Amino acid sequence: LPRRHVPPRAGAVKARVSWSRELELKTTLRELVIYIVFLTDLSILTFGMVSTDMYYLNKVMSHLFLEPSSEDDRSGFKSIGSRADFWRFAEGPLLDGLYWEKWYNNTTLTLQNNSHIYYENLLLGVAQIRQLKVRNNTCSIYPYFHHFLEDCYSEYRYRAEDRSDFGLRNESEWKYTSASSLSPWYWGSMGLYSSGGYMFTLPKSKQESVEKLVFLRQNSWLTRGTRVVFIDFSTYNANINLFCIIKLVVEFPATGGAVPSSHIYSVKLLRYVTYYDYFLASCEITFCLFIITFIIQEAIKIVKLKKEYFRSAWNWLDLLLLVVSILAIAFNIYCTVKVSLLMEELLSDAHVYPDFYFLAFWQVLYNNMIAVNIFFAWIKILKYVSFNKTMTQLSSTLSRCAKDIIGFAIMFFIIFFAYAQLGYLVFGSQVEEFSTFQNCIFTQFRIVLGDFNFETIEATNRILGPIYFITFVFFVFFVLLNMFLAIINDTYSEVKADFEVIPSQELHIRDLFRQVSKHFCNYLI
Repeated sequence: LPRRHVPPRAGAVKARVSWSRELELKTTLRELVIYIVFLTDLSILTFGMVSTDMYYLNKVMSHLFLEPSSEDDRSGFKSIGSRADFWRFAEGPLLDGLYWEKWYNNTTLTLQNNSHIYYENLLLGVAQIRQLKVRNNTCSIYPYFHHFLEDCYSEYRYRAEDRSDFGLRNESEWKYTSASSLSPWYWGSMGLYSSGGYMFTLPKSKQESVEKLVFLRQNSWLTRGTRVVFIDFSTYNANINLFCIIKLVVEFPATGGAVPSSHIYSVKLLRYVTYYDYFLASCEITFCLFIITFIIQEAIKIVKLKKEYFRSAWNWLDLLLLVVSILAIAFNIYCTVKVSLLMEELLSDAHVYPDFYFLAFWQVLYNNMIAVNIFFAWIKILKYVSFNKTMTQLSSTLSRCAKDIIGFAIMFFIIFFAYAQLGYLVFGSQVEEFSTFQNCIFTQFRIVLGDFNFETIEATNRILGPIYFITFVFFVFFVLLNMFLAIINDTYSEVKADFEVIPSQELHIRDLFRQVSKHFCNYLI
């Protein structure tokens, strides 16, 4: 048979396409290498902010102030169930944990009138105790009960907050003190609480603190209108350069009783002390340079592509990463400046409470911002490996079945929320996992994953309990989830069949590496 002649123009076009494909792959590889350097810098910066010392410091402080000293001890913080329990804790375990005046062999410590918790953590200044109250007659009493009830204290609301003087009216603990506008509010189990209140500080001496607390208890500092009490104090451990900010919260809901909770933050406020800290500072500068470069690149792409730029999901991810990075840089600068300005002021008087909670709040917010940042940074790697056949198949599968998944999601959440409302109304007053609508949603996700307590549901309602559980498992687990898997499965099979029909035109990455290595070796020779 005569040999088929290939027109020169067709051969040139084929060579141009091959060259264009190779150039695109080389460009992607170069961007991937640069991005890996950026990701390495970000990872060093992120993991340099945290350490296992933070966990162990939180653990020892939690054990000291939250855990009871023995199984029979009812004066621990977690055992608080009433106002009497609060005073029992404040006059006992709290003061025992705050004031370490003797060594383990009962010899007196000479620590220049400063307490060192666990002999290593300096108590900064003194502890502060603050309460918030609501006014009387802030709720409505049904007319039939007017003869039996004269007082009515509602749940905490900012508009119902009591700011009038009470009790002895001669000290700050009996007078309302407004907080600064920058102080963050506290989101508790029962409400959102403002940062003002009736507050006092504990003396430097343990004996004087006992006398003050006994005096306040005898003069009824806690009233029926009291809705929350905060105990705040801060420590510093020079061995590991960590501040520990502790907030113990006891809420007194309108139902009666008490709900204790706590927040313990170990943060590194003094960031540049060791040589490693200065190395991290250089990583921060490098990170800022990368972000400036990425901003310029994205701005050029937006000007060049205009509306087409916003039609790509990867471009939206790039913008999200840049926005989060800019916010993280702004938070870092703000925290560093605030710490340098407030540190000397907060430590100037050892007899007042230094409010490090404000600094810890912003530092934790910054850490969260960095965590979200590095999450999206790792997700972005998928953008640079899209030339791989397997990754292209996966992305094509997700994009092709997106409409089917959206339709399935609508049907799934209609049934899911219907069961959540049923569970909330039937079990909400008896079972903690169903006590709020949000808890119902999380509980149902746990049921899907196999984590459930059927005995509690059955004990609450012997008829509707089993019906709810069996039908939920059947419809959600056996039917809906298998429908979801079937949608993904069928679409993946279709995409895989299409890719087998289409001839592969991709230049494998190992071939490109082989070419680059060959050119590099020739250059060295």
